[in-house]
Formats: sequence, structure tokens, C-alpha cells
Amino acid sequence: MAESSPESLPAAVAESLALRTILLPRDTNGSGIVFGGVILSQIDLAGAAIARHYACHRFVTVAMKEVKFIAPVYVGDVVSYFGRVLKVGNTSITVQIRVEAERFSDCTQTVEVTSAEVVYVAVDQSARPIPVRPH
Repeated sequence: MAESSPESLPAAVAESLALRTILLPRDTNGSGIVFGGVILSQIDLAGAAIARHYACHRFVTVAMKEVKFIAPVYVGDVVSYFGRVLKVGNTSITVQIRVEAERFSDCTQTVEVTSAEVVYVAVDQSARPIPVRPH
């Protein structure tokens, strides 16, 4: 299967909400700012949900491209993870995740937090790569 570009992917891979959560004190440092690792973990979960929606396979994460945090996330913020499929290869799928935070202190304020490209590989029960086939 040749790699596909966003233009050749079906309309079903348009950006969609993959995950929404409220972050709690256990997710933060002493200043009430959410740890970057918590956001990275949730980016991975959101990307896996998008990949699985595209092709009903088990996926493993193989790469997360550079992630730059451009705004902090505070305890109580509602954090939304939006995703879309960027590219589909023979056994891999690349998902773009965009992260926004709705401020607890002012629910009319939404800020962009970060974005990331995550690459997943479809695997069988023995963790061997298998072809990605959309459903």
C-alpha cells in the first residue's frame, strides 16, 4: 500500500475531538501547573483513539515528533485534544494532535497549548506489524 497524503484520505479523517479532560491537583507541580508528561501521555491516548477510529487495529506508538509547549495548563482547566490522520503507510499511521485548554478561571478563554505528530504502527496479537486497512 502506498503512502497517502491528506488530500487523498477520505473526508472521515477531518479533525475531530479525540479526548477531553479536566486536570486535577495530582497532575500538577507545586505551582498548580500540569506536568508536561501528563499532556504527552494524553496526546498519545488521543492519537491512538484517532488511529483506531480510522482502522480497527491494535496500534503501538513508535514516534512522537517535537512537542513545544506554548502555554501552561493549570489545575482545573478543561483540556481538549483534537486529532486528524495526516498520513497512512503500509503498516503505519501518522496522527496530528492539537491541544487546547479552556481556563478554569475564565471559561470564555481558550488557549492553544501544543501540538504533536504521533506515528503508530498496526500490530497483531504477537506485536508483529500488519497492514493498515481502513474500515
